[in-house]
Amino acid sequence: MNDILEKSWLWRLINNLLAAIAAVYQKGIIARFFAAVNRQYQKSRLKNIWIDFCEVPFHGKKSRFVAFLDILRRLMERFGESLRQSILYRLVASICCGYLRVTKKSWLFSKINAVGLHRWLLILFALYLPIEYLIRDYLQLLALASVWEELLLVVVITYLFWQRVLQQTTAIKRDTPLDIFIIMFMAVGFLLMSLVSPDKSIALAGYRIVVEYMLWFFIIIRLVRDDDDFKLLYGGILAMAFFLSLHGIYQYIIGVPIPSSWTTSTEMSVRTRVFSLTGSPNIFGSLLVMTAPLAAAMVYYSRKNINKIIFVAITLLMCACLLFTFSRGAWVGMIVTVIIFALYVDRRLLVLLGVAMAAVLAFVPSITSRITFLFTSEYTTASEIGGRALRWATGKMLLSESHPWLGFGLGRFGGAVAMNNQVLEKTDEFSYFYMDNYYLKTLVEMGIIGLVFYLILIIALLIWGVRAIHRSDARNMIGENLSATYRNVDNPKVLAVGIFSGLVGVLVHCYFENIFEEPYMTACFWGLAALLIYLGFFRKQKEKDHSG
Repeated sequence: MNDILEKSWLWRLINNLLAAIAAVYQKGIIARFFAAVNRQYQKSRLKNIWIDFCEVPFHGKKSRFVAFLDILRRLMERFGESLRQSILYRLVASICCGYLRVTKKSWLFSKINAVGLHRWLLILFALYLPIEYLIRDYLQLLALASVWEELLLVVVITYLFWQRVLQQTTAIKRDTPLDIFIIMFMAVGFLLMSLVSPDKSIALAGYRIVVEYMLWFFIIIRLVRDDDDFKLLYGGILAMAFFLSLHGIYQYIIGVPIPSSWTTSTEMSVRTRVFSLTGSPNIFGSLLVMTAPLAAAMVYYSRKNINKIIFVAITLLMCACLLFTFSRGAWVGMIVTVIIFALYVDRRLLVLLGVAMAAVLAFVPSITSRITFLFTSEYTTASEIGGRALRWATGKMLLSESHPWLGFGLGRFGGAVAMNNQVLEKTDEFSYFYMDNYYLKTLVEMGIIGLVFYLILIIALLIWGVRAIHRSDARNMIGENLSATYRNVDNPKVLAVGIFSGLVGVLVHCYFENIFEEPYMTACFWGLAALLIYLGFFRKQKEKDHSG
């Protein structure tokens, strides 16, 4: 099949196109600039500093925090010894044995059982958004829709706790460099919730939506036990995003109706904005920013040419769907994503990015008008009357009138909880709305203290994400003289770059939207962050130990 493909006109066309882009790149100022920088970098002290920075070991194993966790583990192990002698353990064991005895002759159940419970949980996580849509919007099971996420968390945590106390897997013992930063932010949020809570139920709901879905980082890093688990979740999230992109393209073709508030009177050429199952083109755009790099990484990671072409097609499809969301913030996030991916993997993509942007601006009037509208007086006026300028100014006013360091209170303004619990009186000068800036929303609700600890968490994620990319590199086993398309075959580093660049793109988009108001976005973000840390710190290395 691979030989037939290489002789086909499609493969020759792609090869010729890539060769043309490579030729333009090699003769261009970008290639000469990076070549000069690389020559100086190879001889500089900066290279050694960068390598030393990336190879900093995780000293958490010797910290007081991990020592405290070790005490908890020993206590749980003792609890596990008692559990093995309990009626509960014998009851669960008998139920499991009975289930296996009843289903062992069934072909279907034998296949289900062969997958393993922890992998079924990974599949459920990958399908988080479709499950949410099915329960909440399609079946409209409102009672279940309000609790199913918490029920899933309880089930997974109970499963991991059961395995931990019974010492059934070593993956449960994983401590990561991000643990302490996430826990610190959660602790600070709890403190602020306790100090600034005129309405306890609203404060608790505001705290829950901020921190609850970060728990998926701790869960995924323990559910992903080996490379097969990693590939299952990575591929599951990518497949989910691909099918949503197909649905988005379908919405664009049929011109799905949208609310008039999604466009302005000056954007008549924008006939629709796609949103798939998310209900919001901005959230859908951010989901594509986070997942399109996963497909792009597979272009370089795959060994067979047919697979490379398939993933090129998937990447282009997802990028086209992103354009049809007409989400300017998502476009900015994707530009940053492509730049990071190109600098790490293939700098020829910078030329491709420039060509694609020029072509879109020249031949797609609806996108051009959407962008140029930002620089008009009409946009400035609209922004000041009811757009981001007004929203940001209102948020800053509330913060200044409350306690700048402690904030206006969790769940009280700028997000979904506040929109669902409008306890403040509306006036001509004040009304409820989304802040359209997650960092400013965090500042208003949690004050300077809350924002500082949140930014510390994000900076820690970026630092250890960069280190995870460096530590996951297996390129020394691959031919260095090959082009980037083949040099990264089977190199997990390119997968780490795909995850990292997508996460950064979402963080950029958060400056323009409340992306993490959507539970599945927060869960998927921190789930992918866990996969990134797995690649750098827990994946078994073939050429050398990177355990830190």
